[in-house]
Amino acid sequence: MGKDKQAAEEAAEVPEGDLTYEEKLKYVSVIAKPMASKKTAQRVYRLIRKSSLYKAEFPHLKCFWLGLKNVQTQIRKGDKGIVVIAGDVSPINVFCHLPGVCEEKSLPYIYVPSRRDIGQAMGKSGGSLTVLILPHESYKEYYDKVLKDINKAMSVFMLSL
Repeated sequence: MGKDKQAAEEAAEVPEGDLTYEEKLKYVSVIAKPMASKKTAQRVYRLIRKSSLYKAEFPHLKCFWLGLKNVQTQIRKGDKGIVVIAGDVSPINVFCHLPGVCEEKSLPYIYVPSRRDIGQAMGKSGGSLTVLILPHESYKEYYDKVLKDINKAMSVFMLSL
């Protein structure tokens, strides 16, 4: 039993180094849909970078929430924004309820291939499972572009069901 668990953990680990977008998709969970396209993922990372820099500059303003627990709390409190979920998280039961919560609250959400990329977009060495980005005037242009891309990806995803 112990060897099987260890082998499963080793198989689930994403290798170190720079992987291409297509290689990162190999490590994505089966429920990670709608997945951001390469272009949309870059826009999402740019939005994360802009919003995290704004939060660092003005920490008293709440425009950016990081981590599963914080994001769930803010969704429950009624905050409206874009939810970004990492697709390479294992086990999937950690976050499998989050898309349902987002749909129930009418929040746009999208998966990106890697949690490390979310962390790098924030300028951190570690990754993050999920991010909630609230709209703000300082990065409204990026927010609107990403929201448009998410709506397009969601419509394609719903048609494929």
